[in-house]
Amino acid sequence: MDDADFGESLATGQRSLGDTGLDYPLWPPLTSGCPRTSTPEVAYPLEVTYAYEALDPALFTPTAVPGGTGLERWAPLLPPLRAPGLGEGGTPLIGLGDGVYVKDESRNPTWSHKDRLNRVAVSAAIGAGAPGIVVASSGNHGASAAAYAARAGLRCVVLNATAPPAVRSFLRGYGAAVLPVTPDHTWALTTQLVERLGFHPVSNRTVTHTGHPFGPEGYKTIAYEIFLDLGVPEAVYVPTGYAETLFGVWKGFAELRALGLTTVVPRLYACEPAAGGPLHAALGAGTPAASVTVGTTDAYGIACPVGGYRGVHAVTESGGGALLVTDDEMRAARAELGRAGLWTELSAAAGLAGLRQRGGPPADGPVVVVSTSGGFKDRTTGAGEQPEPMDPSWGSVAAALREAGIDV
Repeated sequence: MDDADFGESLATGQRSLGDTGLDYPLWPPLTSGCPRTSTPEVAYPLEVTYAYEALDPALFTPTAVPGGTGLERWAPLLPPLRAPGLGEGGTPLIGLGDGVYVKDESRNPTWSHKDRLNRVAVSAAIGAGAPGIVVASSGNHGASAAAYAARAGLRCVVLNATAPPAVRSFLRGYGAAVLPVTPDHTWALTTQLVERLGFHPVSNRTVTHTGHPFGPEGYKTIAYEIFLDLGVPEAVYVPTGYAETLFGVWKGFAELRALGLTTVVPRLYACEPAAGGPLHAALGAGTPAASVTVGTTDAYGIACPVGGYRGVHAVTESGGGALLVTDDEMRAARAELGRAGLWTELSAAAGLAGLRQRGGPPADGPVVVVSTSGGFKDRTTGAGEQPEPMDPSWGSVAAALREAGIDV
């Protein structure tokens, strides 16, 4: 089925989150944060503004949703989609029972939620006339950016020294140039690639996280889809690194409220690794952002040493909170998802881990946990030697089945 045609983008400009009274033109994307409110200590992100009054009200009619055909479905409430898509979005909402639902983002084209961001961010690169993009990423973001750059005919440089084998294979498949530089060199090298080659940055360039001003707009579509499938849940639990997904989900529901389609916004819970947690630290200190020392964790995809104001804004405005989840809690949540037929990256299970940490099923209505990516993205996936063929006698088979918990 073709995408529903609700018109072109209604985006009008960029607005500072540091001072929402400060507006800027839509172009060029301000990838270093708000130039008037940012300080050497804190860089304030920008968000995209829209002519909401011109929106076709049929956009949120459930029967109008074609399903799984791309973000074109939501074009009026996104920045201009100038990059071709790969069928991102339209991911399923899976019930776990007791009012708990999983938004399974592993169904996206590169098996993660990052496809929603990169469809928009790579579109911004085309709009800015860039010959290519540059991204610093430990995994999902880099793989997704490489895919959308390839689809758009742009070159892609990925800065990463620690990508898992599966992600490196992804990057090679899309033809990206992978530079294995350590995190302490990525920001300076990103700036050089922008200034020397004219490449467009689709990841962070600042001391506290701003990221791309257009990219998180793609995550709003998670909220739109949840709304059409379920209505407004009581809460949404989101695996959180730099909090771009968290902010996007909050903004999507906030827009629905502003449009008069609902009177409430769900509480947003950021679920960060207990080994770090810059958003938790910022909220505890009452600051717009914070930096932390990250300890040992296998949840590498959300193990961020620095946060940004987007997460503080989303949690504060929604009345939610930031939860620190341990690796053991994430492993238990991943096992629970596995028993439901969902194989996730450890980081992707942080949302369910946060819900379980708070205790049991919801009391005031359904809740949604966002599962951000598939299990093969973990660094340990496929590790170890190939097992030797086993003795096929029934005695050996029965012993192996009992070890797996199957009654014989």
